[in-house]
Amino acid sequence: MELLVAYQDDPAGNNMAQFLSKKLRKEGEIFHGKKYDLLIIPTPAISADWLEEKYDYDGFIFLSKHAAESGVLALTCHSTGNFSEAKFGGKNRQIAIPHPDIQKKYLQTLWENKSQFLDFQITIEATHHGPTALNKPTIFIEVGTSVKQWNDVSLCTSIATLVDRVLSEPIPICPTAICFGGTHYPEKFTQELLNGKFGLGTVIPKHALDSVDEKLFFHILERNRRAKTALLDWGSMGPNKKRIVDLLGQTDLDIIKL
Repeated sequence: MELLVAYQDDPAGNNMAQFLSKKLRKEGEIFHGKKYDLLIIPTPAISADWLEEKYDYDGFIFLSKHAAESGVLALTCHSTGNFSEAKFGGKNRQIAIPHPDIQKKYLQTLWENKSQFLDFQITIEATHHGPTALNKPTIFIEVGTSVKQWNDVSLCTSIATLVDRVLSEPIPICPTAICFGGTHYPEKFTQELLNGKFGLGTVIPKHALDSVDEKLFFHILERNRRAKTALLDWGSMGPNKKRIVDLLGQTDLDIIKL
């Protein structure tokens, strides 16, 4: 069973959680359901590396706000991890275990209902921020991009309704790929989730490839044990292209250039 997690002072996450909690039965801190449980925590979600000390679940789905300096309205989801310094939760150079099947099903469901969200970009983000230490699959589902959207109860309820729908149905198991290259909002990898066969593991954008030495590379592989494939945004890997290909050559991963 999955545990949905929201930080009480995150307006978007809390709005989603409050809606979902109405369908659940509360015992102690936990709201219990047939397909998932829900927890509202008093500390930021990006620093929730402590969750497994208290709660045993198959995976963790964080309901959260999304912020961007561009101000572009976006509905996003992403795996977590830090390729260098941990500036926003988690630990330095530590990658969380991704949640590829739920991510794929959620993004496809969001896209199927895009007529409800015509002003929003629907996209994944590259792997970033904490928590990073959890040993079960982790994903963030986010509503962006400003205070107006975070406090829009109707919008947050619509997203929460889709989350409930996804988790209430069987989740197809998909082949998993680790992704290299692209921007923070990687269009090619988003399209793979929507239209291709692969679910996505860790997504390492072009700007983070400088940090991927051999130690971090094999740590990423360890956290992506299901992955049999590496997807490369070939035209967007910069000067690290050969080095990453050489590292991949030490593995059994199939390499696909996009």
